[in-house]
Amino acid sequence: MTKFTDFINNTITNSGNILRKGFGTKFQIDNKIGKNNLVTEYDFKSEKYIIDEIKKAFPTHNIVSEEKGSVDNKSEYDWIIDPLDGTVNYANNIPIFSVSIALSKAGQLIAGAIYQPILDELFYAERGNGAFLNGERINVSNKNELNTSLLVTGFPYDIGNDPKNTIKSFTNVISRGIPIRRLGSAALDLAYVAAGRFEGFWEVNLNSWDVAAGILIVQEAGGICTNYNGEASFVDDKEILATNGLIHEEALRVINEN
Repeated sequence: MTKFTDFINNTITNSGNILRKGFGTKFQIDNKIGKNNLVTEYDFKSEKYIIDEIKKAFPTHNIVSEEKGSVDNKSEYDWIIDPLDGTVNYANNIPIFSVSIALSKAGQLIAGAIYQPILDELFYAERGNGAFLNGERINVSNKNELNTSLLVTGFPYDIGNDPKNTIKSFTNVISRGIPIRRLGSAALDLAYVAAGRFEGFWEVNLNSWDVAAGILIVQEAGGICTNYNGEASFVDDKEILATNGLIHEEALRVINEN
């Protein structure tokens, strides 16, 4: 592993420990813009820890974070952080949430990790070196039919506006009898595609911190990530379809059907 991956893995597990200690306790919960778009004091505690560690180790790098910690140092390196992905779950004592940290250089993802503190599952990848779960290499599944696949999705906070025909896309899939899950953490959705637990994940109105680490992990596990036009997915895209590759074209057709 490179120094970046070592740093990410150590930092993300320590931030996950902060979340695990707070889980199930009483803490402050506020609402951001959008319906049920929550933030807790542990979002901020986790974020502060991660950003403090980055500033100590890589003081000239940029930081892009979900809450309050973005820093622009005009560097070619960008740290992309989601200190608590799955805040609604966390605030309601549902043990499905994660921390996500990615690093890009000159716009290309080079390292990333997603950590599920309750299960102590650390998914991580380096560009060109594969994807791993707790030190063991992982790969996407080998199912090649959409109708026998297990998929996962999420819904944007402005679902009432039906961005990108979200409701129709969901109906297109579920009407085929395809099983779908909704975990509430896009980072975990992507990690589970990489590990072969799901064959595919799709969602709109996501941010870079939701998907950056997951995109790299899926790609290094042998999967594909694109937007709804089938173009290679970038962290700033507002839509994503991530699959094992074998069902990708069929999944694209189904979610785009009018």
